Amino acid sequence: MYYRLPKIEYFRPKTLEEAVGLLEKVEGSKVIAGGTDILVDAKTSRVRVKALVDIGSIAELRGIEDLGGAIRIGAATKLQELLESSAVSENLPLLRAAVESMASWQIRNMATVGGNLCNASPAADTAPPLLAYDAELVVVGPGGSRTVPITKFFTGYRATALGRAEILKEIIVRKAEWTGWNYIKLGRRDGFTLSIVAVAVLARVRNGTVEDVRIALNSVAPTPVRAYGAEEMLRGREVSRGALERAAREVMDEVSPIDDVRSTAWFRREMSYRLTLDALTKALGAE
Repeated sequence: MYYRLPKIEYFRPKTLEEAVGLLEKVEGSKVIAGGTDILVDAKTSRVRVKALVDIGSIAELRGIEDLGGAIRIGAATKLQELLESSAVSENLPLLRAAVESMASWQIRNMATVGGNLCNASPAADTAPPLLAYDAELVVVGPGGSRTVPITKFFTGYRATALGRAEILKEIIVRKAEWTGWNYIKLGRRDGFTLSIVAVAVLARVRNGTVEDVRIALNSVAPTPVRAYGAEEMLRGREVSRGALERAAREVMDEVSPIDDVRSTAWFRREMSYRLTLDALTKALGAE
């Protein structure tokens, strides 16, 4: 099927302040950075766009920095840049693993981490690791700057906490000591494809006891989710096969998948259990 883009105005601001001003002033305007999501949505009329505000070349929205106690990632940073960053590899291996499973080299050189989050797809690949890392999102708008915990960012299906004329500026991930991690993504075929279910796990184990654990999933609810109930079941418990199985079954109760073209709700729920169990087993060193 052939789609024709409607007539769309195009703006390329040089500063973040200018971009916010355009979004506030131009009716029907949307942000574009890499364009791998918004242009498809515009072509298929999933999103109505009258004007595009291109933020991809704004310097303060780009780059990866090690701030000492945290890693800062500019929202317009390309996915391929995350893969090539030593700061990400050394400090955020869970995020790197997720990005490595995404799309092709060509798309990763266009798509941005902020775009993947702001598109708010239930299958957003960067969401589970950043949820597990408890990332903070810095948002800038007409009222100034504010910080939104990523756990509060996704408000519904393809909906976020961004207000009118607000732009995601950067992602802050505080450094923490983890003894293990694992990321598992299940797609319909081998290669770079949208997930049927993806699970990200971070763990800190001392003397056989779970001090802390984070479990996050995508494609199993209207938004990417943290499995808080399963996490609570494991904290303070000795690592055992039985404990991991009970936590993985709790995940099945916490998700709310649907039937769609990629999978059935039943299969997603089953895979939530099996993938979580596998990821916990590896992250907690219970193999």
